[in-house]
Amino acid sequence: MNSILKLVDITFSAQERTIVQGINISFTAGIATAIVGPSGGGKSTILKISGGLLLPNEGEVLYRDKNVAYMNRAENLDFRRESAFVFQDSALWANQDLRQILELPLKIHYPKMNVKDRIARIKEVTAEVGYTKDLDIRPSRLSMGEQKLIGFARSLLCNPDLLFLDEWTESLDETAANRLIKIVKNNVKKGVTVIFVCHDMRIMNELADHIVIISNGTIAMDAAKEQITNDPELSNYLKMGMAL
Repeated sequence: MNSILKLVDITFSAQERTIVQGINISFTAGIATAIVGPSGGGKSTILKISGGLLLPNEGEVLYRDKNVAYMNRAENLDFRRESAFVFQDSALWANQDLRQILELPLKIHYPKMNVKDRIARIKEVTAEVGYTKDLDIRPSRLSMGEQKLIGFARSLLCNPDLLFLDEWTESLDETAANRLIKIVKNNVKKGVTVIFVCHDMRIMNELADHIVIISNGTIAMDAAKEQITNDPELSNYLKMGMAL
């Protein structure tokens, strides 16, 4: 199967502590991969390394066979346009209003897009995620759930080929969470590659085609979801790991 992203012999340390080590994962294009496991095991670190937000101390991240660390400016811009990251804490600029936050990716990646088209695209994605309030306010005026909606809307603006999601449904009510899950499923159907971290067994079962279990900074298991869920022993191991 066609691989869009590979982690090769990845090790990452911070503050004299090894967070992940010896990580080798190949992410297949057009499917959803869940990265799961006990808290503190290194899941979010692996996701951020995969998205080029953290550089590993050792190893390579290859996007379409190009090393992310050594991309030139044009290649890096292509990677940033073709991928999008939804952060666990939303990561919205505190000193800008929502409209400015959402306009920025469009200004960077589509500099010739006019104001009218930018605003139309912003309205389209905010409506899709279910955000209906004013855009001319700063993130501090929003609840955590509303901030999550804006962070998710931002990820959709440039129609990414590769979507990274870090606990993206936390702080959302069931209706809002289900809406975002449906959006992700529709994107996978369109061929978008999704890599997500979650602790919710229901979301994993509903979305994942493939599962990578991380424990103590290493890969404990890397297999198709059916292979794990159809094996009682492996399924119990997965449930125990996600509950921690």
